[in-house]
Amino acid sequence: MASAANPLATQAAIRVLKEGGSAVDAAVAVQAVLGLVEPQSSGLGGGAFMTFYDAKARKVVAYNGRETAPAGATPDMFLGPEGRPMPFPQAVTSGRSTGAPGAIAMLAMAQKDYGKLPWKSLFTDAEKLADDGFVVSPRLAGMIASNGAQARGADARAYFTKADGTQYKAGDTLKNPAYADTLRRIAAEGPKGLLAGPVGEAIVAKVHEGLAGSLTLADMAAYKPLKSDGLCVPWRVYIVCTPPPPSGGASLLEALKLLEKTDIASRGPKDPVAWVQMAEAERLMYADRDKYMADPDVVPVPTAGLLSDGYIAERAKLIGQTAGAPPQPGNPPGAPKRGMDGSLEPGGTTHMVIIDADGNALSMTTTVESVFGSGRFVRGFFLNNQLTDFSLAPKDAQGLPVANAVAPGKRPRSAMSPVIVLDKDRRFVAALGSPGGPAIISYNLKAMVGVFDWGLSMQEAVSLPNLVARGNSFSGETNLFGPELSAALQARGVTVREGQNENSGLHGIIRRPTGLEGGADPRREGVVLSF
Repeated sequence: MASAANPLATQAAIRVLKEGGSAVDAAVAVQAVLGLVEPQSSGLGGGAFMTFYDAKARKVVAYNGRETAPAGATPDMFLGPEGRPMPFPQAVTSGRSTGAPGAIAMLAMAQKDYGKLPWKSLFTDAEKLADDGFVVSPRLAGMIASNGAQARGADARAYFTKADGTQYKAGDTLKNPAYADTLRRIAAEGPKGLLAGPVGEAIVAKVHEGLAGSLTLADMAAYKPLKSDGLCVPWRVYIVCTPPPPSGGASLLEALKLLEKTDIASRGPKDPVAWVQMAEAERLMYADRDKYMADPDVVPVPTAGLLSDGYIAERAKLIGQTAGAPPQPGNPPGAPKRGMDGSLEPGGTTHMVIIDADGNALSMTTTVESVFGSGRFVRGFFLNNQLTDFSLAPKDAQGLPVANAVAPGKRPRSAMSPVIVLDKDRRFVAALGSPGGPAIISYNLKAMVGVFDWGLSMQEAVSLPNLVARGNSFSGETNLFGPELSAALQARGVTVREGQNENSGLHGIIRRPTGLEGGADPRREGVVLSF
C-alpha cells in the first residue's frame, strides 16, 4: 500500500512495488514524481526526514536528509544593516535562504540499505511525465496564481507562463524537459548528479544572484545525510518512533506523553474538553520547542529531559478543562539557558507512507520549505529556502542565545515528524505524517489521538478538524467543528480562528486484523492505492 499527495506519485509507487521493489525504492519514485507535479511542496532541491521500519529485524531506522548551512554561513546573515532581522519575504527569496539539498542524498543512502531494484530504474515514471507532460492539478494551479513572492518571481513566471503569455491553469498540460534531464543525471550518477557537475554548478550560480548566499560546490560535495536509530518511546500499549531532533519528532512524542496523563482517551471528537486537552498539550509542547529544539550535533538539546516521566508528569498538571494563559517553557532536566525562537516556519511540504510486500514500512516528510521554496529555479526544479527555518536573530530580546541560530554546517530546526507505531513485540502497527509547517506536529497529534484513543479509521482520523494551539493563538477549521462545538470550545477559552496555518496533508496506513487500511487527507489531492 502507498499513500502520497498526488495520484501520479502514488501510481508510481505501486508500479515499483508490483515489480518487486521495496518501500524505499517506491519512495524514490514518489519523490521524483512529486518534485515535478507538486513543486510547491517538495523537490530535488529540498530536504526530508524518513522513519523506516525494518520488518525482518523489527527495528526502526531514522534518516535525516535535512539541508545544511554552508561553511560561509554566519549567525547574523539574516540581519539588516541596523542589526534587526531583514523582512521575511526578502530573506526567503534571497540566495542566503538555500542550504545544501539533502532529500536525494538521503534517499540514496536508504536505498543502498534497503533497496531491491536498480537505482536507475526508479525515475522512469517521473522522466516520462516530465518529457511528455503532466496535467496541472487544481492545487498547483492555485499556487501558480497566488500572490506569494516566489510565485510572482521571474523564475516561476517564466516556468509557469505559456507561449501565448497566459499562465498555466488546472487541466493544462505542462512539460519540463529540463527536469527529465536532471533526473537522468541523478539516475546515472546518484546524488552527485545533483550536487556536482553542471546541475550543482547551476545551483551555486543561482544562489549567488541578487542578495547572494555563500553556498559553494564544496559545501554540496561535503553534504552527508545522517542515519540513526529511531527515537522511540512507550505510549499507551504501543511504541511510537520518530526521527530525533532537529526533526519535530521529539516534540510530537512530548505532546503524546502529556495527553497520556489525561482522560482524553475516554472522551471523543464531539467532546469540547477533549479538544481543550489537546490544545493545552500543544501549547506546552510548542513553548518548550521554541526554546530548546535545534540541531543536537551543534548545540545541546535536552531531549531526554523533555521526555522524562517526571518532567511530563509536572507539565501535564497544567492541562485542565479550560484554556488558561499561554504557558511558559518548562525547565526539563539538562536544559541549557536559552532564548526564545521566533522563527516563522512557513509551509510548503508533503508526506508519503508506503508498506511493501516484505512488511517494511516508511513514513517520509519532504519539503522545499515555503511554497516553491526560494522561488529560484534551475534545471527544472526550485531551490529550497530551508535556512529561514533558523532563527533570523541569533539572540532574543534579553540577549540569551537562541538554540536554533544559524551556524556553519548546522541543520535548521524542523517540525517534520514522520511516525512509525509498533506493538510491544515491535511489530508494525501504523505509519503516518503530514506537511503543514510548524502545524505538522499538531496535525500528527490529532491523527494519532483519532486512531488510537478514539478508535477511528485512519481516514476518519486524518479528516478530523484541525486545531493548532500555540501561545495565545488557536487556529483551526471552524466549519468542521461546527457552531455547537465551536461555541463550547469558546466557552472554555479556546476561540478557534480560521486560516492561520498551511493546511494539513496527512497520509497514514494502519495494519488491522483484516489487512491494511489507509487514509489520505481530503484537504489535498492525495490518494491511497494498494494491491
